[in-house]
Amino acid sequence: MPGMRITTNLRTGQKVQLTSWKSPSNPSTGSFSMSLKLLNIPEIIIWNDTHPYWRTGPWNGRAFIGIPDMNSIYLNGFNLVVDNWEGISYLTYTLANATSYLVLTSAGLLKEEDWINEKGDWEISFFNPITECDVYGWCGAFGSCNAQKKPLCSCLRGFVPKNLEEWKRGNWTSGCVRRRSLECERINKTGQVSTQDGFLKLQMTKVPDLEEWASDVEEGECREMCLDNCSCIAYAYDAGIGCMTWSGDLFDIQQFSLGGTDLYIRVTHSELDGRDMKVIIIVPVVIGIITIAICIFFCWRRTAKRKAMKERCKVRLLDIWEARTSCSSDQMNLVQDLPLFHFEELATASNFFHLNNKLGHGGFGPVYRGRLQDGQEIAVKRLSKASGQGVEEFMNEVMVISKLQHRNLVRLLGCCIEGEEKMLIYEYMPNKSLDAFLFDSLKHKLLDWRKRFNIIEGISRGLLYLHRDSRLRIIHRDLKASNILLDEELNPKISDFGMARIFGGNQDQANTGRVVGTYGYMSPEYAMEGRFSEKSDVFSFGVLLLEIVSGRKNTSFYQHEHCLSLLGYVWKMWNENNIVTLIDPVISDPCFHSEIFRCIHVGLLCVQEFTKDRPNVSAVISMLNSEIVDLPVPKQPPFTESSGQSQKRFSVNNVTVTVIEGR
Repeated sequence: MPGMRITTNLRTGQKVQLTSWKSPSNPSTGSFSMSLKLLNIPEIIIWNDTHPYWRTGPWNGRAFIGIPDMNSIYLNGFNLVVDNWEGISYLTYTLANATSYLVLTSAGLLKEEDWINEKGDWEISFFNPITECDVYGWCGAFGSCNAQKKPLCSCLRGFVPKNLEEWKRGNWTSGCVRRRSLECERINKTGQVSTQDGFLKLQMTKVPDLEEWASDVEEGECREMCLDNCSCIAYAYDAGIGCMTWSGDLFDIQQFSLGGTDLYIRVTHSELDGRDMKVIIIVPVVIGIITIAICIFFCWRRTAKRKAMKERCKVRLLDIWEARTSCSSDQMNLVQDLPLFHFEELATASNFFHLNNKLGHGGFGPVYRGRLQDGQEIAVKRLSKASGQGVEEFMNEVMVISKLQHRNLVRLLGCCIEGEEKMLIYEYMPNKSLDAFLFDSLKHKLLDWRKRFNIIEGISRGLLYLHRDSRLRIIHRDLKASNILLDEELNPKISDFGMARIFGGNQDQANTGRVVGTYGYMSPEYAMEGRFSEKSDVFSFGVLLLEIVSGRKNTSFYQHEHCLSLLGYVWKMWNENNIVTLIDPVISDPCFHSEIFRCIHVGLLCVQEFTKDRPNVSAVISMLNSEIVDLPVPKQPPFTESSGQSQKRFSVNNVTVTVIEGR
């Protein structure tokens, strides 16, 4: 259906709701229904008969804050209207196109399916609940659920399992209880003044159910209001909602890896300072010696098992690669020599993939910071089950960069394959990626022209190594700002080789039926025909060069310039002999203008429509370093006008094109 309207009448109690079938083959009314709840703050709830099964979290005027990816392309059609005069509130949802529909299944799953013409089939674009953590109250009262951890449930700090035996067996429904009474309660009972309670901050959470609302309270006042009320045990603040407080048991708390809201839990001062009571156990000397001996035995046994497991993993790694591709003996040797890590040592290094160690999240999955036992810092890229990439991209990256050694390429230290876990281990880059500096309103000021030109030169040298100087001739295919990592001195290193392809000695170009890349960086012949070559990477480098000089994303659109794209805007200013306006004000020093103008000139030469008109990387380096005095006159680049938001997937000349919005 093209749209949906869910209504609640506060005066009559009548509701218009979405209901499920009894079973996939029985269209009679099932046990699941979806309706709009308006007791405090509006939110959508899926009910299993009369019990909550899943909820969206409160509505803040733009999104439901309990759905982390609410602002994605799949959920941008929601609109909530509260008509206090008529006593009617309704939620409307307009789907992106007529070939989509929203359904509540007999199993309680809310999903949207889109018709994909090139596949001739329906494809699921959104569904919830996704994991067990999405199920209402999975961890009981005062329990927090995290789908990225094992076990899923944990008690909030200052709380312990109510039934420890059930908790150990994986039954968390009984929840948790407070370890010690709050200070405010002690004051009321004894009449004596003691240390004041405090609040523990939980970041990126789905706030609990049954909140109370104070819309006219400012964020700074929200904390004091809760602290002054002994019955208030938690609070949160959202700009679109206001102050939310809780006074009963906290149900349905979920920890997200992105999105969500900061939740503040009231705890005693001693819990806040971490001054927990420590139990000191004196162990007899004999028992201590026996314990040490047992530990030594198990450590020896564990080391032997780990060594055997690594050998099995290496065999499995080679078997997977041989089954998926035909590669030369030289390429197989690269994979054979790659160090393999054990899952346990990576989990320990990253504190069991704790959110505090999360560096970011890409198409492959989350990336975590870690420290090995020898003190070496690493970055662990963990393949997510929900990732659009899979074993093929994983193995491709392993083979492509396992033996590449260059100062401007990120170094792969090893990999891990155990069960369903697939991870890549890299050298740690403390300054993250180029886009985190270049497009940040504060950090971009740290990139003066000398640093930016050093980054441009470093990227070009790394690209030259891939194309000409490495043992394997490699086309990257996804060169962009977020794939350029920066070390402690802001030196650039090219990363993310999951989409890269290896060329033979005499091969100049190749074709693919599956074009994968990032919108705004793909060359026209690659996006429209599936042809890629060294010149495809040169095009991406040209776009990146113009971004570095202008400090603007290539996906930006300038309304005052008739909706031109970045390439269109640069071309327009070039023709008007007004390229000074392109330069980021941070680097707009007249003494550097000659060098900056040359970079803009080279950037335009790199993004020309036809491959024969673009220079190769070695020529680019010569141009940037003024070895070529008279540069060719650039022609008009493609994609100089914006036609609005790009499609996520389209088909041209029987080539499937998947584009990823630039981050």
